[in-house]
Amino acid sequence: MYNFDELIPRKGTDSVKYDLRREVFGDDGVIPMWVADMDFRTPDFIVDAVKRRAAHEIYGYSIRGNEWYQALICWLDRRHGWKTEKDWIVFSPGIVPAINMAVLSYTQPGDSIIVQPPVYTPFLEAVKNHGRTLVYNPLKAENGRLNMDLDDLEQKAAMGAKMLILSSPHNPGGSVWTRDELTAMMQICLRYDMIVFSDEIHSDLVYPENKHTVLATLSPEVARKVVTAVAPSKTFNIAGMATSALIISDDGLRQRFSKTIENLHVGLGNLFGNIAAQTAYTYGDKWLDELLNYLSGNLDVAEAFFKTQMPQIKMFRPQGTYLVWLDCRGLNMNDNDLRDFMIHKAGLGLNEGCSFGPGGEGFMRMNVACPQATLREALEKLKKAVK
Repeated sequence: MYNFDELIPRKGTDSVKYDLRREVFGDDGVIPMWVADMDFRTPDFIVDAVKRRAAHEIYGYSIRGNEWYQALICWLDRRHGWKTEKDWIVFSPGIVPAINMAVLSYTQPGDSIIVQPPVYTPFLEAVKNHGRTLVYNPLKAENGRLNMDLDDLEQKAAMGAKMLILSSPHNPGGSVWTRDELTAMMQICLRYDMIVFSDEIHSDLVYPENKHTVLATLSPEVARKVVTAVAPSKTFNIAGMATSALIISDDGLRQRFSKTIENLHVGLGNLFGNIAAQTAYTYGDKWLDELLNYLSGNLDVAEAFFKTQMPQIKMFRPQGTYLVWLDCRGLNMNDNDLRDFMIHKAGLGLNEGCSFGPGGEGFMRMNVACPQATLREALEKLKKAVK
């Protein structure tokens, strides 16, 4: 059994989540529940593997051996029933860099790219920063879940968009797209010959009553238009290791992406990241199962608390991810006042919903991947502030 209740001090470790609190929130005393990493100890088997390699005191250029590929291939088969091949896999130092490289690989300046807000902010930036045209296909908040608007997607696709960037499972809403939803979405994308970049970084963090469908598994026709991004960073709390992978079965799409990687010289990777990823995917099943059970318990606590103690705030219970989408519109505040309230009255560092694009106004994103004692303290502080 792993101990997820352990309180581990992170201040002073150059942690983005903890050591940028003053810069981001103007107060280094807020409980930080923003950046999507976990306050749990990185699994012991990963730490031990990194230590063993660190004991060899030459940290030169390194490669990813066949074991790295096989660990990922076996993980995807074991956890998601997806049979992949070594030749399909392309390394990236992270999924956000991969999104940007996909934009460069598959579109030209001025081309339209569709995103589905409210969505992870770097999706929006990857389009705008490279001179592409950002097209919104807004999600609909219905009955505590964010749902796709397929009629709107059809209209936007018909206008000539070249690419769709998909968050699956969805960040920040926590929606785990069903097979039927993804099939309907892909029918539109195929009809208008759009490439889909499917960010599936949270795909391992899906709760038992839901099932993640790998987009590329819908059909061979779909797979030919899909670039899938995965990483061990969220699953095993190793985001600082800067390691991820793209699975691209279509030779043409893969060659175009690989060319961009080569041109930018970012394909070598990180010695310790390679080891951490290989070890995580080889030995991580039991740890992940226990993690999901603990996170489920945290969601139970938060859901019950909001329903009984703070009905003004509606919690969208995530089907996947450890990120909770909070509808704070019942507090009747504009976004600036809501941010100020959370920081200075509640003492919490959350992500502002408006930063995720249209549809995020009046919402906040809360990261509950922390010891339950921390979560309860944060909820009590918020309750006191609301009262």
